[in-house]
Amino acid sequence: MVSAMETLHLTEGAPPVTWELPDEIAQALADSGIVEIAPAGHGQWRVAAGRKIGVARVREVQLAITPKVRIDRLVFMMGYAQAPDFWRDHTVAVDVEQDLPEALAEAFGRLATRALEQGLLHGYREVEETLPVMRGRIRVGDQISRRYGRNLPLEVRYDEFSADIPENRLLLAATVQLLRMGVSATARRRLQRLRLQLADVTLPPRGTGMPAWRPSRLNVRYQPALHLAELVLAGQSFEHRTGDLQVSGFLFDMWRIYEDFVGVAMREALGAFGGESSLQHRLHLDEARTVAMRPDFVWTRGGVPALVADMKYKAEKPTGFPNADLYQLLAYCTVMGLREGHLIYAQGAEDPAIHDIAGADVQIHAHALDLDQPPKALVEQVEGLAMRLVRGVVGLAKHHETPTTT
Repeated sequence: MVSAMETLHLTEGAPPVTWELPDEIAQALADSGIVEIAPAGHGQWRVAAGRKIGVARVREVQLAITPKVRIDRLVFMMGYAQAPDFWRDHTVAVDVEQDLPEALAEAFGRLATRALEQGLLHGYREVEETLPVMRGRIRVGDQISRRYGRNLPLEVRYDEFSADIPENRLLLAATVQLLRMGVSATARRRLQRLRLQLADVTLPPRGTGMPAWRPSRLNVRYQPALHLAELVLAGQSFEHRTGDLQVSGFLFDMWRIYEDFVGVAMREALGAFGGESSLQHRLHLDEARTVAMRPDFVWTRGGVPALVADMKYKAEKPTGFPNADLYQLLAYCTVMGLREGHLIYAQGAEDPAIHDIAGADVQIHAHALDLDQPPKALVEQVEGLAMRLVRGVVGLAKHHETPTTT
């Protein structure tokens, strides 16, 4: 039986691990969908990682789900998908031996501390207040609708030079998010110091999204910490209640990280060819437009679809439909009138292949990307694949090509 606050480690893609767990905790984990869990008899349960990575807790049990991709590669993929211009030329040192939340907490604490060494960044922000004296400009509409002709108080708007700006709010939100996780005492102390430094900053309310900021010469020293803060806040703060038990966690979807990274890298690579790249392209299977479809990546020329691809971190093989990925791409090609479609797998999920579809002039190509590469090589892999695909579309390559393992 697990002891109080014991951490149980799982690795994505690894065989199930057998643990002795109280039935109510096992049931709560099963209901949450975080892991795959099945009874093994005599109070023991077989537990395997599902589609999420990170940490989760239920009562005295903490799960640490480690990705099969190295942490530094994972952080780069997450960052590149959000801000390719920054992450193309920057890396963040993370401890590859740590769990993801701990690695993010350590790296963020270090970068944010460095950013604040010269003090908090200040800037002008627009403030709307009700005041007994004039300051800034009167909000005429509010003055009329709220005061009904009375002169006082005044509904005013003015600019205030303050530390309560988006950059500092973003750092504070990431700090608070990480403090909610089960990080080490060392990381927690650094995060607590950051929170004290940001005491005069407003914490964004939950559900309002990330504070919007723009890179500038004024916030250069903040930028590495800000970009990492965005990654921290991109994680799902998870809470699920089953009866009297609450399952909470800080989780990321591996399939989404992979899909976003490859899609953005494809878009960046094809920028030189003109046309337009669309991520999560919107179209419909039927004429009545009642059955929606969302190809991961579509490249159009003159508004006409010319290239379609789906990114698959794992092959989709639901019961009864072991070739679901092929059916999906065939539907995309049929609706868009394309002769080729592309499935881009993480290496190991599916073998490279070319499928000539019977009864249709359509080929579906399966490609594989090796994620066990340094950041620059990761991007170059996707760029190379994108170049080959688009050159085939524009007539610079043969129609039939050898399946690629990039």
